[in-house]
Formats: sequence, structure tokens, C-alpha cells
Amino acid sequence: MPKLIRLYIVNVAIGFALAGCFVAMMLYFNVANLWHLVTHSDKGLLAVIVLWLANGIVFAGVQFAIAVMRMKDDDDDDRGGGTRSPVRVDMTRPVPVKAPAKASRRR
Repeated sequence: MPKLIRLYIVNVAIGFALAGCFVAMMLYFNVANLWHLVTHSDKGLLAVIVLWLANGIVFAGVQFAIAVMRMKDDDDDDRGGGTRSPVRVDMTRPVPVKAPAKASRRR
């Protein structure tokens, strides 16, 4: 399996696990009376699954983005741009600017 695919699958699994912990904590701490709403409704299990899935998508995307941004780039050669010669521009010459003709006003 390619390294990038494995990296994606691992980070998506981590993101969904974190989302599961997040939803479990929301239910345990009864945020917005969520535990009561889930346990006293016939669609409570569906609501928990949808909440976990929606948060899992967000957490997985963030987890993968963090993993990609933390990847080291080995292409640095530390040369910078210091070896280029500077461009000389003559700033003392005036630049002619033609103003548009003003419309005459009749009174």
C-alpha cells in the first residue's frame, strides 16, 4: 500500500476515534441536555450516529491536515535568493502622466 494512502487511512481512523470520544463526552456531561434527548426519543440512536459521523468527518479532515503540514520537506538547500544580482532601476527620471480632459460645464 502506498505511504500516502496508509497515512490517510490512519489519520481518518484517529479522527473518527477522537470524534467518538468527543460525542461520548458530550453525552456524559449532558451538554444542552443531549443525554435526555437521546435516551427519551425513539430516534436517539440515529441522532448519536449522525452526530458521530458529522464530527468524524470534521475531526478526520483536521487530523489529516495536521499530519500533512507536519511532514518534513527535504528539498531545502539553504541557498535562498542571495546569489542573484540586484536589479537597478533609475528612479530619478520623471514619468509623464496624461490627465484626462475635463468636461466643460455650461451654466
